[in-house]
Amino acid sequence: MAFNQVQSDFDQLQGLLATFEDLRSFLNRLTALGAEVMTEAAGAKVECAVTLLRQKRPVTIAGSSQLAVRLDEIEQAVGGGPCTEALKTGRPVLLADVSTDPRWPKYSEALAAAGCGSCLGVPLDPGENAAAALNLFASPAGPLTEPMIARATAFAESAGQAMALAVRIAAKDELTKDLRAAMEKRTIIDLAAGIIMGQNRCTQDEAMKILMAVSSNRNQKLAAVAEEVVAGVSGSRDVRTHFDD
Repeated sequence: MAFNQVQSDFDQLQGLLATFEDLRSFLNRLTALGAEVMTEAAGAKVECAVTLLRQKRPVTIAGSSQLAVRLDEIEQAVGGGPCTEALKTGRPVLLADVSTDPRWPKYSEALAAAGCGSCLGVPLDPGENAAAALNLFASPAGPLTEPMIARATAFAESAGQAMALAVRIAAKDELTKDLRAAMEKRTIIDLAAGIIMGQNRCTQDEAMKILMAVSSNRNQKLAAVAEEVVAGVSGSRDVRTHFDD
């Protein structure tokens, strides 16, 4: 495998991470890139999907097209194929010709009916003790050959590293959102307590007790009660904190 091909995969995947929006769109773009890379290498149209092993069951999580997603889901429906085998063994598995390979007759029949002649499953390592695989599909039976396994494996190695980073970025984004929400709730509660302190000439502890008593009596969340207090003073239900965009 030429170094410049591996470097090109790495650079393009880094480009996807640099414009990261959310995990779903990243995975769709990753499979689109996988399809593009393998189409160029094979000299024929190749589709790409990603399967994740979740609770010991394979699940399609992205695809370069609706066809790729459908072909990937067929394998899970019939209960076996190259991608499932790649997940189990941790090695690439090639179904070079659906008309001659006897290993997965139901899957081969379904692929043939969908116009797909060959399929290649390649394991991915997305980290976090997870297992995933690329599933590559070609319409004719010829393009996905043994030499193509090395090219697909090289792409899958870079893709696994990028996927692991994307998962971490997504997790960090979720944590940031959770922290932001918690800070906003805390701020609105502090504002309401300040209003009650001014109105009742009481301490902060006493103001908080008032808020909690109302929350308990109404069976309403403390933050919601606080929003009503602040809205009552501001004259608007659209209460925003300085954490809002």
